[in-house]
Amino acid sequence: MLPQRLALLRIEEFSWVQVLDILIVAVIIYQLLQFIRGTHAVQIAVGTLLLVVFYWGSQLLNLEAVNWLLRTFLPYVVFGLIVIFQAEIRKGLAHLGKTPLLGAFSRERPEEVVDEIVLAATTLASQRIGAIVVMEREMGLRSYIETGIGLDALLTYDLLISIFNPKTPLHDGAVIVQGNRVAAAACFLPLTVNPALSRTLGSRHRAAIGITEDTDAVVVVVSEETGTISLVAGGRIRREYDGPALKAALLEAMDIDEAPVEESSAPQAAPARDE
Repeated sequence: MLPQRLALLRIEEFSWVQVLDILIVAVIIYQLLQFIRGTHAVQIAVGTLLLVVFYWGSQLLNLEAVNWLLRTFLPYVVFGLIVIFQAEIRKGLAHLGKTPLLGAFSRERPEEVVDEIVLAATTLASQRIGAIVVMEREMGLRSYIETGIGLDALLTYDLLISIFNPKTPLHDGAVIVQGNRVAAAACFLPLTVNPALSRTLGSRHRAAIGITEDTDAVVVVVSEETGTISLVAGGRIRREYDGPALKAALLEAMDIDEAPVEESSAPQAAPARDE
């Protein structure tokens, strides 16, 4: 039985139609993974995938009892997933309708994004207006985005200044940036519970440290009390940035190639506990 099943897996010659078919399926799977990245759906998807692996494994090894159990149970799992992910499915279909080419080839200019954030941060700092901007990297932040007000707007200096204006309803919370777009504003972030932190750090700085402890995001924080600009990554905070130093640090943190700046202009890294 097992040799016969393994014989079905032999590699044959592929036609260009079959190659195209595989590429389309690969793109669909990739976009699906990108869509659920950073959400609790990832754990459920992994659990479902394990059930499927067990099902095929039971067939290959001829485990009849296990195969019968999984064959009876899996159809109900499918209906359960539809109920659980009905909101995500609706959002995904809406997103597909707005971007029929799946948005896989949209161009981003990361240096321009950094310039807009640096200009906004320095302007807000000069006016002593508090702000916290979270820049997504490899790990998804969808679960944090869902706590705020969704925008999905092109990131610009004017938009950031408008969001953090104290007279607007979106100023109290974090802005989360995905690529070159503002995904959401007024987002809630987890506060760090590190007891070694200085008591002088406010809620914005603690929230910035908290999310960088849980993810690989990079956060720019503007202090409302002192007007200082801080950069937080990996649970470590660096403070007292000016415009050029902040840009250099962001380009380095986001792995963006750019002409090097003088080392004397950038603050030295220090553990969060020393602040």
